[in-house]
Amino acid sequence: MSRYLVFLLKLILLLLPPTFSVAQTGEPSADEIAKSLANPNTPLASLTLKMQHRGFKGDLPDADNQSGTTFLFQPSFPFTLDNGATVFFRPGIPLMMDQPVYDGREADFDSVSGMGDIAFDLAYGRTTDSGLLWAVGIVSTLPTATKNELGPDRWNLGPEFLIGKLTKKYVLGALTSYQTDIGGSGDADISLTTMQVFATYLPGGGWNVGSAPIISYDHENSQWTLPINLSVGKTVIMGGRPWKLSAEINYFVDQSDAFGPEWMVGINVAPVVENFLASMFQ
Repeated sequence: MSRYLVFLLKLILLLLPPTFSVAQTGEPSADEIAKSLANPNTPLASLTLKMQHRGFKGDLPDADNQSGTTFLFQPSFPFTLDNGATVFFRPGIPLMMDQPVYDGREADFDSVSGMGDIAFDLAYGRTTDSGLLWAVGIVSTLPTATKNELGPDRWNLGPEFLIGKLTKKYVLGALTSYQTDIGGSGDADISLTTMQVFATYLPGGGWNVGSAPIISYDHENSQWTLPINLSVGKTVIMGGRPWKLSAEINYFVDQSDAFGPEWMVGINVAPVVENFLASMFQ
């Protein structure tokens, strides 16, 4: 598993240019950058690395003693158009460490590590002068898992919609998507609705406090996954580069009875970077 993490860190370092100065964007303060990053339609490019540690529970034998860690790399490359709208491309690359997988033959859990399925969205959105946020696009999941236990080996595709409101002190809204399987060699049927409801308070000084639970409903199994989420973050300028540093905690009030997450704690690091993809088309 360590080689996957080393590869991920090398990829981030490769994408980070050797120099970066906030002067290139009109010398915004950390507080101004924090407000922009809190907006899902932000024009700022970033490389987010999330470390998420989960504890599990369920009716399966020894389910309550299981835990696992995921490193999630989420680069965001927005393209600002002449009409003021933005096109977003946001992939998510998960690397899973010690993921618990139940072995029915042994009536026990195995520990599996590797890369999971890569997901991405491609969306078109705008932030109006009145602070209204909206976006429409597609979301997809690719069968890139390096081990069968880490993904269903299905290609998924579906729509996504964003609606929200931005003020000087708050960002409120919801991002909703639906995915269904369209191919692949796996046997699983996928029909999944996901909604991220977000409410962020911006007290100033680069700080943000809020809640952004990711709620999902598995239509095939009639199963909700419902967390309570709290996050705290701060945007700082280090070496001339803006960094958003944050931590979050989740407690799941509904999940699969057999086996599902009970809690999750996460640490997120997101440097703001030059958008080299956008510059290629200028």
